[in-house]
Amino acid sequence: MSDKLFIFDTTLRDGEQVPGCQLNTVEKIEVARALDDLGVDVIEAGFPVSSPGDFNSVVEISKAVTWPTICALTRAVENDIRVAADALQYAKHKRIHTGIGTSDYHIRYKFNSNREEILERAVACVSYAKRFVEDVQFYAEDAGRTDNEYLARVIEAVIKAGATVVNIPDTTGYCLPGEFGAKIKYLMEHVDGIHKATIATHCHNDLGMATANTMAGIINGARQAEVTINGIGERAGNTSLEEIVMICRCHHELGIDTNINTTKINAASRMVSSLMNMPVQANKAIVGRNAFAHSSGIHQDGVLKNRESYEIIDPKDVGIDENSIVLTARSGRAALKHRLHILGVDLDKDALDKAYEAFLRLADKKKEINDDDVLMLAGQHHRANHRIKLDYLQVSSGVGIRSVASVGLDIAGEKFEACASGNGPVDAAISAIKVIIRRNMLVKEFLIQAINKGSNDVGKVHLTVEHDGQQYYGFSANTDIIGASAEAFVDAINKFVR
Repeated sequence: MSDKLFIFDTTLRDGEQVPGCQLNTVEKIEVARALDDLGVDVIEAGFPVSSPGDFNSVVEISKAVTWPTICALTRAVENDIRVAADALQYAKHKRIHTGIGTSDYHIRYKFNSNREEILERAVACVSYAKRFVEDVQFYAEDAGRTDNEYLARVIEAVIKAGATVVNIPDTTGYCLPGEFGAKIKYLMEHVDGIHKATIATHCHNDLGMATANTMAGIINGARQAEVTINGIGERAGNTSLEEIVMICRCHHELGIDTNINTTKINAASRMVSSLMNMPVQANKAIVGRNAFAHSSGIHQDGVLKNRESYEIIDPKDVGIDENSIVLTARSGRAALKHRLHILGVDLDKDALDKAYEAFLRLADKKKEINDDDVLMLAGQHHRANHRIKLDYLQVSSGVGIRSVASVGLDIAGEKFEACASGNGPVDAAISAIKVIIRRNMLVKEFLIQAINKGSNDVGKVHLTVEHDGQQYYGFSANTDIIGASAEAFVDAINKFVR
């Protein structure tokens, strides 16, 4: 029998903290259902006290999924815990995740406190959370830089107070794998009652060691891994779900396995990438588009003779179908619907009709449509309810002449037009939009990325727009990169114009 490793997915909490990746409640439910289908044990659905939107998301996710435990994050504050308990009222299996920083950096500079007071607060927050739920998880924030002896005292005390799971985060991604593994081993050997609780890891990737540290923790006794789809999260990200799951699946000698249906991994990765407008790097382990690509002649020859010569994972095991249908302008709705379903996206009839119309227009331009194109088309229906829409854009540009743009906007059904010049076609288009939308707006960041390759490919544009001291994120994708830039700017404007 294999030891069970519980998979705690925090894509909808820590992962959603990435700038520009915020989801609305409907999108969060879509991701939660994919996580349910994937087989994760715990979904950290949000931080309810932080905003009404987060509170509502935890409520609705609790109603939408049945099998996983729904977890809500809090600080060591009674009001946080009460609000989390309210948000979890509809969850079939509920958990409150509460805690406090334990490193001297946090104790001295964040809390202006001392070790004894922090220990008391840790016990108090767990005891209070136990009034509302039986399943209480405690996090010792910045445990990676916490003295092991003091950390063991805190963990022992919170287990006695009723904590069922104790989370040991490498919050700053600082630890070396040997150091982090030794920390988990120390707790296993020095905490009285440690076997009454599950030890969890929560590792960040600031130095590129999140997966290595998580595995070191698991090997030394941790049995819950806190992860995100595609490794998204604060700063450099979190431990990748797909990496931990497939490491355990490939290394049978560890005797550790998960409940994850690995054939759903690729679909979940693509869904999260599409909804959060966050492309997966090409060389990303397991889910990157080059993860199973071979360009070296020696490698190609070896794989053709025996796949295991250069591949330790069968692509089909993670949901990559080598014989997928190639979509072209001659493909019908059924083919598009089938491909979307494989990628984890199910659209209603109206949304599918609109996606198919856009698909035909794109196929005429690009000839062959890949999975990233399909997901981009599926995501466009989320902008259908925008109050401000780009009606048309015409730009005159060239070398040695001043670029001029003419723009038409539809604002709640009313038509507006404007012209402006600029230092290039994109600048001219944005300047023309500013003539209509008379707000103080500043483009702080402008990123263009080709989905695949080639000058005729679909380009993704990410914009950061500052307005009234706040930053708003816009996104669009189009074979016309100037049009995509204007659409991304309008997308950002929709988020602050009421």
